[in-house]
Amino acid sequence: MSKRSRRTAAAASAPSAGAARCTVTVCRGCCCGTPKIPGLDHADQLRGLRQALDGTATVRVTDCLDACAHANVVVVQPSSAGRAAGGRPVWLGLVNDTEATADITAWIEQGGPGLADPPGILDLYGFTPSRRVRGQVES
Repeated sequence: MSKRSRRTAAAASAPSAGAARCTVTVCRGCCCGTPKIPGLDHADQLRGLRQALDGTATVRVTDCLDACAHANVVVVQPSSAGRAAGGRPVWLGLVNDTEATADITAWIEQGGPGLADPPGILDLYGFTPSRRVRGQVES
């Protein structure tokens, strides 16, 4: 067995700390999280997501996801169980109000992608980024 095969086998058998729960990636780069998106307390939104999802999902911040046409992007990645059930990452843009944040939180608490249907209102926020952009988050 090669060194690469042993590493791959070890990684597959040892679950990572966040693998059992959803991961929420919040863009805070070029446009997202800046005064370019007025009327939203970006720090409060991030703090609220972290508090609401504490113990339920991993919330991480990333630099610009290059999806500025949908500024204030939130990507919800499924848990390992959600991915096994067919869930795929869901990209949400223009998440500029507390109601959208609450809908995202409620959906994740129910299981998130693959395990629970999102509230219908989130369809208004969903978009499909380019394959290059998706690769930045989903890998």
